Amino acid sequence: MNWINRTITDYLKTTIDTFPAVLITGPRQIGKSSLLQMVAKDYEYITFDNPIHLEQAKKDPGLFLMNHSSKLILDEIQYIPELFSYLKIKIDEMRFSALQNNKSQECLFLLSGSQAYGLMQNVSESLAGRLAILPLQGISYRERSNISYSKPFIPTEEYLYSRNKESVELTDIWSIMHRGYMPKLVASNDDWETFYSSYVLTYIERDVNQISNIDDKMDFVRFMASVAARSGELLNYESISKDLGISSTTVKRWIQILVTSGIIFLLYPYYNNHLKRMIKTPKVYFMDTGLMAWLTRWVTPDTIKHGAKAGQFFETFVISEVIKSYLNAGKSLHNLYFYRDADQKEIDLIIEEGRTIYPVEIKMTAKPERRLAQTFRVLEAIKADDMQVGDGAVINLYQGLMLIDKNVRSIPAGYL
Repeated sequence: MNWINRTITDYLKTTIDTFPAVLITGPRQIGKSSLLQMVAKDYEYITFDNPIHLEQAKKDPGLFLMNHSSKLILDEIQYIPELFSYLKIKIDEMRFSALQNNKSQECLFLLSGSQAYGLMQNVSESLAGRLAILPLQGISYRERSNISYSKPFIPTEEYLYSRNKESVELTDIWSIMHRGYMPKLVASNDDWETFYSSYVLTYIERDVNQISNIDDKMDFVRFMASVAARSGELLNYESISKDLGISSTTVKRWIQILVTSGIIFLLYPYYNNHLKRMIKTPKVYFMDTGLMAWLTRWVTPDTIKHGAKAGQFFETFVISEVIKSYLNAGKSLHNLYFYRDADQKEIDLIIEEGRTIYPVEIKMTAKPERRLAQTFRVLEAIKADDMQVGDGAVINLYQGLMLIDKNVRSIPAGYL
């Protein structure tokens, strides 16, 4: 399998130079441990998938650390919460020694884990202030196309000018959506059906069951499929509950599992005092359109392209690419929203940068028109709060970059 350069690499290296420990979280099999081994070749690699390492670390964490070098990559760290307090001791000893000897601190531990729920709890209790957390997602379009540009998407002239230098025509978007973003699938000819079938079962057995014991695995598969069918829609717990015959409480608990393990992302509505009454319900997006396609049984690129859910797939693709552009640059996702008011006026994506917001529409069309951005006018009211409305964008399938209204551009999906 060919190595695909990851955009987050430079930010990861900078973080390693700054913090005594770094944790990469994200879904299973998206390349966390491979990335760490590629970047930190002088670290000893240990995986807790190895039962011998797992047993020793659980029984005697102190002895386990004595048996290994001082600089470690610890993979699947979520299996061994007993180790966190010992890592804290090692880090504090290193910091004290560095201070005494007037030396710079070094990064001792590089951690990876595919189940963020338990990890975050242990981190907050043991390693707060000592650890940098970097979420990682699957292969981005930029990475797939070997594009080195690493800044997060924002529809400004500066971004588009810089991004244009490495623009690549996005001609096989439906194949990309169907294949998905897992490194193994992107870099090989492995069978799509076999991969995702195995992936889902492994995910439930090893990640989901660690948080919530699922009596019937197929119940959770059906739940995942029900959520996948709603990607790009408002999250309706009651609707999913009725579809599956399970309680709303169970749906909420299982949704949280998908969120914390990086399978889905909840995009929350933008709020401002001067805008009309707005909804409070988030929209749900799958982070891997390949997994979304497998769960909803859109089994070929052509069936996605010509099917009833094509628009949902395209919107999900765009949102996931925007999210990856922020994560790979080490940026927070707390400035990403959508807008919908009581009159059903909606803007697919709002990016807040300082005192400026940038509205973005996502349309599966190759004929962008001014009317596609007419909803942007509702944002004029925010100026009363000393906020500004920045350049708008309509992301679509037309390959050219052009103005379709004053301060609104049609942007090809390949510019993400």
